[in-house]
Amino acid sequence: MKKTIGLTYDIKEDHRLQEGQPKDTYAEFDPKHVIDNVVTSLEQCGYKVIRIGNVHSLLKQVGNLPVDIVFNLAEGIGSRNRESQVPMILEMNGIPYIGSDALTLGLTLDKIIAKKIFISEGVPTPRFIELKSAEEIERNMDHLQFPLIVKLRYEGSSKGLDEGARVANIDELRNRVGKIVNTYNESVLVEEFIRGTEFTVGIIGNENPEALPIVQVQIDNKLDLQDMFYTFARISSDKLKYICPPKITDELYKKIEDCAIKAYKSVECRDFGRVDFRVDDKGNPYVLEINPLPSLSNEDTFMITARVLGMTFPEMLDKIITTGLKRYGIA
Repeated sequence: MKKTIGLTYDIKEDHRLQEGQPKDTYAEFDPKHVIDNVVTSLEQCGYKVIRIGNVHSLLKQVGNLPVDIVFNLAEGIGSRNRESQVPMILEMNGIPYIGSDALTLGLTLDKIIAKKIFISEGVPTPRFIELKSAEEIERNMDHLQFPLIVKLRYEGSSKGLDEGARVANIDELRNRVGKIVNTYNESVLVEEFIRGTEFTVGIIGNENPEALPIVQVQIDNKLDLQDMFYTFARISSDKLKYICPPKITDELYKKIEDCAIKAYKSVECRDFGRVDFRVDDKGNPYVLEINPLPSLSNEDTFMITARVLGMTFPEMLDKIITTGLKRYGIA
């Protein structure tokens, strides 16, 4: 008999931008239609689904949840610990859940902490520094080479990334850091920009995680992106396309796949996740970040790879759910 699944999530339509907030403030949250599709797909697999909602809704219901397991898609709101809110509450109440635990979600949302772990585990990642203000630039730039890219330290969904994020000299860097820190009230990650190609890899599993088919990013009909990169504006534009299988050599495919699994294991992801890459002109892959709460929209990695594998989206979700159920021994 199929299990009863509780679904935790954050929906964009539940929030309105306040005056002075950046337009991408709620970029990480799912549109309602994405959650509706997840629910419908799980029901098609035979599961009973109970919509729990966000962390505040969970707190109201946590003492009386008639579920076998929770499928956590909630991003949370507030600090760099926001993705850890739902898992921690579930753990405190002894409720099983699909997805990574609070520690993994916290350290991967913070790109700088994640990169420190990658380095310690031998996972290639671009060289970087953290800056809290433009005034810190001169005394921290010794080991970095332009061009650089400026990113928010603990945000996803390309928040804070537009064409100006890539900087070619010290003046551009100073202006960009000042702008982003003042707009988002958050320190920034400054890393060497990798000119070349871009890829993303979905992964499912625990002890022996499985890499799904690699997806290549195409922008403006170009696969060799060079100075182009994934931005917030391109997420919903027709200039961005995902190509799967990628147009790369078998050797590079294997290097990216192995690196993705190594990154996944290094931060102890559970059940499913996604690893994002840039590959330089010499064929060297670099992990940009890992996302244990990847998008499950019809346009994103997991749906694309499902089609390539000859699976339906419900079958892909069932594979993720079954992976988590087996981890708890309740499949």
